[in-house]
Amino acid sequence: MAPQRFREQFDQIQRSMPGVPLAMGPDDAAEFLYEKGVVLARDGEEARVVEDTVREHFTALAGMDADRVRRAGPETNRSGITRIQVGDPGEGTGGDPAVAHALRSLRASEGRAGRRLVSRNHVVSIAVNSCPGDEPVPVPSTERPNPAPADTPYDPGSAVGVLVVDTGLMADHRSYPLLAHTRGDLQVKECDDDGVLCQYVGHGTFIAGLLAAVAPNTDITVRNTLNDAGAILESEFGEKLFDAVEKGGWPDVISLSAGTSNGRTDGLLGVHTFMEELRARGTLLVAAAGNNASATPFWPAAYADLPGWEDSVLSVGALRADGEYGACFSNHGGWVKVYAPGERLTSALTGIDTPVPYVYQHSTFDACRFGFGYACTCQTPRHTGLLSEPGDAPAKPDQVMFEGYAQWSGTSFATPVVAGLIASHMTVHQQTDARVARKALLAANTEYAEVRGAHVPALLPPTWRPVPVGPPDGAA
Repeated sequence: MAPQRFREQFDQIQRSMPGVPLAMGPDDAAEFLYEKGVVLARDGEEARVVEDTVREHFTALAGMDADRVRRAGPETNRSGITRIQVGDPGEGTGGDPAVAHALRSLRASEGRAGRRLVSRNHVVSIAVNSCPGDEPVPVPSTERPNPAPADTPYDPGSAVGVLVVDTGLMADHRSYPLLAHTRGDLQVKECDDDGVLCQYVGHGTFIAGLLAAVAPNTDITVRNTLNDAGAILESEFGEKLFDAVEKGGWPDVISLSAGTSNGRTDGLLGVHTFMEELRARGTLLVAAAGNNASATPFWPAAYADLPGWEDSVLSVGALRADGEYGACFSNHGGWVKVYAPGERLTSALTGIDTPVPYVYQHSTFDACRFGFGYACTCQTPRHTGLLSEPGDAPAKPDQVMFEGYAQWSGTSFATPVVAGLIASHMTVHQQTDARVARKALLAANTEYAEVRGAHVPALLPPTWRPVPVGPPDGAA
């Protein structure tokens, strides 16, 4: 990804977490975001080992302050991890030597233990990349949803339970017929003081609309776990996931369109306890593979490739608008188990009662930044919202109105499409086990697409309409 665009994403998430200094990792590179000056360790004896080892290491290391090494949160909680402060989070503007040295100090201990003992506190986020433009595009109220609603009737007695972990619902979401029986958390704040839609508001509503279109016989619950500009610290995420499932019980399917890379192949320390619990339940986690255009594992989706989680996690990548090739932004690799349409899908961003304004700034990408020749979302539409490149925006941003519908792109939206297809399979075949339905659906699937030269399984909803790809509007 372009470093400047990562910097804009960094600044955006930092504004949503004003009391949490963030850093780019590893070593100030643009692969992921994490909390500066803090590491994570498992509760109990391991946390004590980490704290003591880091303090001893810092005592012998010039320029490091061992007195700053201390617990920075409760010693026990449901997520099974403890925050340990190892440096002054407000010190310095580049790099994070305290965390780097703390991680290094545990290498020998981790070698002896045969597993990881310490981790950065990563930011889990919807906005893992700025390609495609992480902003919705308004479409006329006469536009049909894409995928269009399936004709399966809703039956509360047999409806499949789906939990969407995302941003909250718009207050008037039930005025959109497909979401008439959707429930959950409302968005905490929809618009800023100028009446402009806040960043990523409507994301959870949009996803619920896609799910309900593909699988109308679902009871959808949306939780606003990612209320702060679509982001949350890893140390809080595990706790929030437990909160989400405990409010209404473990559902048949969880749809999650967020995550993070961490430069490792063994998962996220902060969600490991939740993932262990998930494995013991019958719930299927359908998770987005991320928009980093990378083969690096993206968590928690990449648990689908770890021994023991093959049945309980399904990782989803995105196909481009015509369904033929992987969209340039989608993560890829053997750990991504299935792909579905994720570019320029149409769903409800808000309810259909009250138009909502939003501000756009313009971008002028004339070619895909990842080298693809088709008119992907790097090129069209020509505005990419608040993440536009410096110097590309006019003095006064455009204001657009949403009349309910929007078009949006990303693995965020391929994910509920797959979750919906699994739920629909459960309804059609009177299946009560989402994991069994997932296996049956993939076994019966005959569709394939090409992603980075590899043939991959592709799930295409019957009601989805391919969108032709061509030159951007106004281009030769």
